[in-house]
Amino acid sequence: MTHPLFPEPAGVLSARRKALAPKQLEAFQAFGKAVFSDGALPEKIKQLIAVAVAHTTQCPYCIRGHTRAARRCGATPEEIMESIWVAAEMRAGGAYAHSILALDELERLEHPGSG
Repeated sequence: MTHPLFPEPAGVLSARRKALAPKQLEAFQAFGKAVFSDGALPEKIKQLIAVAVAHTTQCPYCIRGHTRAARRCGATPEEIMESIWVAAEMRAGGAYAHSILALDELERLEHPGSG
């Protein structure tokens, strides 16, 4: 049997994580609770942001967890998909914006001493 790249979250692994660093886990969970609670932005919007960010960081656990949380907060499948498209545009937009670095380097290589 092949070992999965991303194992399913399991009680045994979660318990080990907690046993190895209980204070840090408690602080992390408290931080997450504070971040996602209603504030200037409602929790639903924060979860949609998290879905988008999870797609840019490509974390499968975050994608699943925040998609479930967004649905629990009332986000529709259409809202979730739109947030994913925002992430896709931002990811592609980053490549487009950073292309200026390659163009600048090409200019330096083609015209040494001019810049």
